Amino acid sequence: MDPLAVFAGFAVGAIVGLTGVGGGSLMTPLLIGVFGLHPATAIGTDLWFAAITKSGGSWSHHRLGHVDRRVTLLMLAGSLPATVVMITWMHASGARPAWNDALTLVLGVALLLTAASVACRQAAAAWGAALARRLSAQRRDALTIAAGATLGVLVALSSIGAGALGATLLVLLHPHLRPQQVVGTDIAHAVPLTLVAGIGHATLGHVDWGLLATLLVGSLPGIWLGSRLTRSLPERWTRRALTLSLTAAGLKVLA
Repeated sequence: MDPLAVFAGFAVGAIVGLTGVGGGSLMTPLLIGVFGLHPATAIGTDLWFAAITKSGGSWSHHRLGHVDRRVTLLMLAGSLPATVVMITWMHASGARPAWNDALTLVLGVALLLTAASVACRQAAAAWGAALARRLSAQRRDALTIAAGATLGVLVALSSIGAGALGATLLVLLHPHLRPQQVVGTDIAHAVPLTLVAGIGHATLGHVDWGLLATLLVGSLPGIWLGSRLTRSLPERWTRRALTLSLTAAGLKVLA
């Protein structure tokens, strides 16, 4: 068992527990830059990492009533078909150099989008309140499905977007949701999305199962610790640190 992998899993798990975001956006660059995985294998491994680590949180939020099931189903109505389409396209296109370049490009862009969404979460709430006064219920539902489809494409290609970007879209389109509902609904949507995408990448041989198991050994206690640190650390500090790290990772991937 690699101690570095255990530590990496612990560190990412602690950040996820502390902020609610950062799993895919931090783990995938680590798998590429530190552990030397091919981008496709890093993406597939991280999808399984996210699906497993977030499943416990999803169950807890369900029990606490923090999940808006209708909004979750609307997001899944867009994200799951989009994910299946992208996985099918990967199977049909095969391992081509241009395909690998596209994965790297999408990964870098997704990291920068996630950094922006973390930084602008409070502004998104104000924009969402203004948007709610102009949108009919049908248009909001249609935009929610479209948002899910966008996340499905990003997650299938980069493993990034289901957390911070998904939560920001929820705040923007459904400002009536309480903060606990935003987190719970976002996690409830992320688990089936990352699981379906992870199964798709597994069929392509893009998962390092041994490394995944080692990462999980560290991530589970990390999430437990991070969730308790939320009571003592100011959110603005962790949000700024996360924004800086995501921006740096995105620029490095695109360089």
